[in-house]
Amino acid sequence: MPKKQTKDKKDLAYKPKSGWDTFKGRDKEIEAYNAEYMAFLSRVKTEREAVSYIEESACANRDLHVFGNRGKAMALCRKGASPMQDGIRIIIAHIDSPRLDLKANPLYEDTDLAMLKTHYYGGIKKYQWLARPLAIHGVVIREDATSVKIVIGEEDDEPCFTIEDLLPHLAGKTQYTKKIEDAFQAEKLNIIFGSRPDLKAKDDKVKAQILSLLYEKYGIVEQDFVSADLEIVPAGSAREVGLDRSMIGAYGQDDRVCAWAAFAAVRDCSDLPYTSIVLLVDKEEIGSDGNTGAKSNFLEEVLWQLSKKFNEDIIPSRVLFRSRALSGDVNGAFDPDFPEVHEKTNAAKMGYGVCVTKFTGSRGKAGSSEAHAEYMGWIRSYLNRNNIPWQTGELGKVDEGGGGTVAKYLAEYGMDIVDMGPALLSMHAPFELSSKVDTFSTYLAYRSFMEER
Repeated sequence: MPKKQTKDKKDLAYKPKSGWDTFKGRDKEIEAYNAEYMAFLSRVKTEREAVSYIEESACANRDLHVFGNRGKAMALCRKGASPMQDGIRIIIAHIDSPRLDLKANPLYEDTDLAMLKTHYYGGIKKYQWLARPLAIHGVVIREDATSVKIVIGEEDDEPCFTIEDLLPHLAGKTQYTKKIEDAFQAEKLNIIFGSRPDLKAKDDKVKAQILSLLYEKYGIVEQDFVSADLEIVPAGSAREVGLDRSMIGAYGQDDRVCAWAAFAAVRDCSDLPYTSIVLLVDKEEIGSDGNTGAKSNFLEEVLWQLSKKFNEDIIPSRVLFRSRALSGDVNGAFDPDFPEVHEKTNAAKMGYGVCVTKFTGSRGKAGSSEAHAEYMGWIRSYLNRNNIPWQTGELGKVDEGGGGTVAKYLAEYGMDIVDMGPALLSMHAPFELSSKVDTFSTYLAYRSFMEER
């Protein structure tokens, strides 16, 4: 018979504890971590910018081995005491976020306005992108293969862009009486790009003026849009939210909150028992396909590179089968304005620490890898032992909705994996909300995962 654990009667019930209570007296650490995180959010609006920023931040650390994948995905690795054949520790997170992309032929003129055609990327509520300041971030590849980085709309002395919305006086039949998906159409998410005409041009005078400015400032011509990755994102920096400054509001926290925590953890950790890899990937918001997504063979390439660096003869499939992993991704926090979509006893709450999500998927857990009980036991054991506030949560009521993460793609290798990250309010909106204590808890949870023996 297994020996029973002895607990005081007061400990028999499970009640999550506020992270602010757990971290009483650690305000300076929380603020220091989040100041660094907010600086990252303010600078980084695309997956390319995330890779560039983290590479630059990692270059001074000689213990980190950095591998890039086409400028849109990357791996950061740190050697542990055990040989890789004994298994490794992996934290995977994605660095893409819902947005608007420019079409291949975006520029046109209509009613003396220069406009840009877009195609939305990932799950967005279209109406949230109207009548707000927007910026353009990305890269243009010219015909001679030279590249131009573009960032317009972030500084106070720069122009920004916007998508106009219909005035309420005329919106009766066009918007108010329709379902949301019919009232706000994807083909009407067009960027207003300019209105001053080139008086010397014969036709499309405003478009001609815009093309002249683009060539003058960036050396690009209209056909260069075909070989460009240009993303439309909300303009502006990350902001502290609340009179008590307890929250962070910013674009792209899903899932750069986990990406930054994972990088900071592998940067700061020490005395690792196992080699640890932070894998930051692209394309999660549209299914993880492509050669920079979680379905690609990038992880196997990283293992091959590490085997050469560490002079270890490995069989990648056996290494991965013996490994443990975290899928760094966010959950949806309980929304006090819409309690009807949550099942309150199984919903994550802001301020209660990192959220461990045993399974994702939708309806009958479709599309989920679901962590085994044994792995959940190991996870909660190390979190409790390190006094890290944590909670569990599901993404809404059963049959209400749901969502998926990259966990299932790593689970195919045979490793144990579970989703872990903070809970957000306004997820996928242009201005998402996180709790400072939850972001800090996520960092500590990731670091302890790497250092745990």
